[in-house]
Amino acid sequence: MNIAIVGTGYVGLVTGTCLAETGNQVICVDIDEEKIKKMQSGVVPIYEPHLDLLFERNIKQGRLTFTTNLAEAVEKAKIIFLALPTPPGEDGSADLSYILGVASALGKIITDYKVIVDKSTVPVGTADKVRKEISKYANCDFDVVSNPEFLREGFAVGDFLKPDRVVVGTNSEKAKDIMEELYKPYVRQGNPIIFMDEKSAELTKYAANAFLATKITFMNEIANLCEKLGADVDAVRIGIGSDERIGKRFLFPGIGFGGSCFPKDVQALAKLASNVMYDFKILGAVMDINNKQKTIIIPKIKNYFNNNLKDKKIAIWGLAFKPDTDDIREAPSLFIIEELLKAGASISAYDPEAMNNVRNLIGDKITYAFDEYEALRGADMLLIATEWSLFRTPDFEKVASLLKNKVIFDGRNLYDLNQMKKLGFYYNSIGRDTVK
Repeated sequence: MNIAIVGTGYVGLVTGTCLAETGNQVICVDIDEEKIKKMQSGVVPIYEPHLDLLFERNIKQGRLTFTTNLAEAVEKAKIIFLALPTPPGEDGSADLSYILGVASALGKIITDYKVIVDKSTVPVGTADKVRKEISKYANCDFDVVSNPEFLREGFAVGDFLKPDRVVVGTNSEKAKDIMEELYKPYVRQGNPIIFMDEKSAELTKYAANAFLATKITFMNEIANLCEKLGADVDAVRIGIGSDERIGKRFLFPGIGFGGSCFPKDVQALAKLASNVMYDFKILGAVMDINNKQKTIIIPKIKNYFNNNLKDKKIAIWGLAFKPDTDDIREAPSLFIIEELLKAGASISAYDPEAMNNVRNLIGDKITYAFDEYEALRGADMLLIATEWSLFRTPDFEKVASLLKNKVIFDGRNLYDLNQMKKLGFYYNSIGRDTVK
């Protein structure tokens, strides 16, 4: 099929590249001329494992191209994906100006039948708004479909190529047949393409992310209670995760969730509920608890240093909101850094992928190390904020030799308590005993 992708952010680029991988002819369009030039020359503008290989291959084989010209992109396209930003407004509602602006432009351009697909995470009723906006100008038939993405950063390529499920919202049999044909290559193992109405599809994405955010938040509350009661959250996690009704995933406690999806989508769903006079109480609790969880480790650090962090050097491992991405949106590390700097500490940080993004955001307020061990040199303690794999089995003798004090505050529970005790570290984690 001929496919146009409008917007080359994280979702758009992964979607376009993976659709090209199964033989479709894909053209991606974006208003950022510099970005388009880089992609045309083979430069991937985001970090996502395995994306670069598919990106390079499909450009080389001519299935993946790029343009800044919307009319050129949609001229031959049978399906047009809208993968545009929907940033939260001050009240938490999703900003649809980018999507509706493109919808208006499409109405003036299309001259034959197209399937316009909302790929972005959008509020319930957006498909109706897009349809209405296009209809103001279009003189041909078209369908608007809701097809929310379920891509995990760090696993997005695998998630697209082998999805657990594909959700398609449409009441059009013609659009349904086209979308089913498009996605058949990705569900050959039997995972479902689930068809429903547009509003239900739009709500499904919000409901899924809000549920997972709630699950994480619940475990963080259990972890905080464990510390009060002297229980071990790892044991509790294993005990409840073995129940198939609960499952093992999203039960790891830590310093809160971040990223581009969970915080924004929980906030947007709460706003959506309030717009129809429904008080979705659990979402308010999730947001409040997560905001507090991001800095829950700060009082512990202050207490260890007798409430005096002035002139203390703190090493931080991990800046991205999760491993295997360079995304720092709503990352707990940023909130922690802000509080530590306020308290007078200096910071030396290392992250395999996210340091440039942090530097672009906060400049030289902190020092950026060239590797994880350089960050430790002369530091009074180590703080772990992201669970990158390379942090899981460090050379602890080297760690001890570089730190002034054998002190680790671990926001991701990477290490075994008995091992830390044998090695002689002061080790403070989330929901577990402190090793002294």
